[in-house]
Amino acid sequence: MRIKYTIPIVFIVALVIIEKENNIISRVSDKLTLKQTPQTPLQPSGFSHILLKHNGSFTSLSKMDSAFTLMKRRLENYSQHQEVVTRGRKHILLLATTRTGSSFVGEFFNQQGNNMFYLFEPLWHVEKMLTLETGGTNATAAAKAYREVLQHLLLCDFTLLESFIDPVPVDHITNALFRRESSSSLCEQSVCSPVIKGVFERYRCRTRRCGPLNLTMASESCLQKEHRAIKSVRVRQLENLRPLTEDPRLDVKFIQLVRDPRAVLASRMVAFAAKYKNWKQWAMDGDVPIDDDEVRKLKGNCDNIRMSAEIGLRQPPWLRRRYMLVRYEDIARFPMTKATEMYRFTGIPFTPQVKSWILKNTQASKETSGVYSTQKNSSEQVEKWRFSLPFKIAQVVQKVCGPTLKLFGYKFVSSEEMLTDKSLSLIEDKVFNFL
Repeated sequence: MRIKYTIPIVFIVALVIIEKENNIISRVSDKLTLKQTPQTPLQPSGFSHILLKHNGSFTSLSKMDSAFTLMKRRLENYSQHQEVVTRGRKHILLLATTRTGSSFVGEFFNQQGNNMFYLFEPLWHVEKMLTLETGGTNATAAAKAYREVLQHLLLCDFTLLESFIDPVPVDHITNALFRRESSSSLCEQSVCSPVIKGVFERYRCRTRRCGPLNLTMASESCLQKEHRAIKSVRVRQLENLRPLTEDPRLDVKFIQLVRDPRAVLASRMVAFAAKYKNWKQWAMDGDVPIDDDEVRKLKGNCDNIRMSAEIGLRQPPWLRRRYMLVRYEDIARFPMTKATEMYRFTGIPFTPQVKSWILKNTQASKETSGVYSTQKNSSEQVEKWRFSLPFKIAQVVQKVCGPTLKLFGYKFVSSEEMLTDKSLSLIEDKVFNFL
């Protein structure tokens, strides 16, 4: 005798809803950072039209209700996660060049608190590995590597960066991460592994005793944070980062920090004396060969900064509401005002912790205000360079970096007297639209 099976309509509807929800989940999966389990297929014939198959075994109709409830809950979780990615979580890239005050400005985000995962110069490892014997790098290869590493890090994935760290981390553990102690996120309790006797870490944490950095723990901590920020002085062209704005998992905001090129050169001549020995010699001799490689390198740096800024200020569709230009001189003179503007631009709360840090660290004494320190009597730093850079060198910078000075609102000097005249500011009042 043949037995006729009847299926309650509610279960048929449940199957249809589950299948539709599976399709929805599949469509949004590419936008999520979470991994999903394979979708559960429906069987086409026999009893299978009322059974679910999972891991090779069949689940009876009596368990369908719980499966439906679980699937619905998963869909809700994915929807909530997707909303965080697109509406809540911010990914900040602070772009600068060396000696522009980027370490100081980076602290505006490093000090934000438990909501921020901040990384200090992770591309140092990439640049070091890509550096050729001549001391330079292949610009095209470097740009691609920088972009891909940044993309992975903004998604809390350290695996690509690991391939550039020397020596290569073992089991995702390293004692060689550059300036680990400058990222408070990497020295929190959740990322602090036990100290290993006999293992030396040059850039060890200063706030607590930790063992070598476990990058798996760092990744897990990063995923728990609401916002992520990275500071880098190694990205040459903003245009190279365009693909980051097209990644639906990211809500990227670019802050480009600039400084008077004359001040930058004066600072580098002190901080990197060995590399800038030619400039120091020219300063003493009073004669600068305009066609020297060092002068051409200066011009190239100025051109890269200017071209990136021109793209950002032009606000093409891919950069609309994503780009902000900030002068170091404005931050040094009005730190709280500029920090407020930066936080408003990023859409991240400006916490009392950051405000307190700014107040404390913009009134530093001479004893604590070293070359690499983030503690500065900031208003005194603005035009200090004018009394150390020879007029002849200033003239060379003005010649090769003229368009850059004009774009950012820095006044030219025509004499040594004008250069050292304290009553005359070389900073024009200028507003850069970024919203």
